[in-house]
Amino acid sequence: MHLSETNVPIKQSAKKYMRASGKRKAQNIKAKTSFREAVKKLGELSKAGNLDEAKKYFPTVQKALDKAAKVGVIAKNTAARKKSRLTKAISKASKK
Repeated sequence: MHLSETNVPIKQSAKKYMRASGKRKAQNIKAKTSFREAVKKLGELSKAGNLDEAKKYFPTVQKALDKAAKVGVIAKNTAARKKSRLTKAISKASKK
């Protein structure tokens, strides 16, 4: 048996809390995976040497990081730090 099947809430407020927390969890997972995939794709593009494509894709990564920070999946400073490091990495790769 799965844990959620054994602990079914009885009270109405507990049922509502379970629904709300499930929706929040889904939203958090979506935001987290979107920014992780975006960062990963940017890294692959820069390592492959597609710097023009990486520079074009960078605003998408920034948007995903900002949304994740807005929702609260990551902290605002974490998003800023990641954006800064990615910018630095792209500029360093373009100078080579």
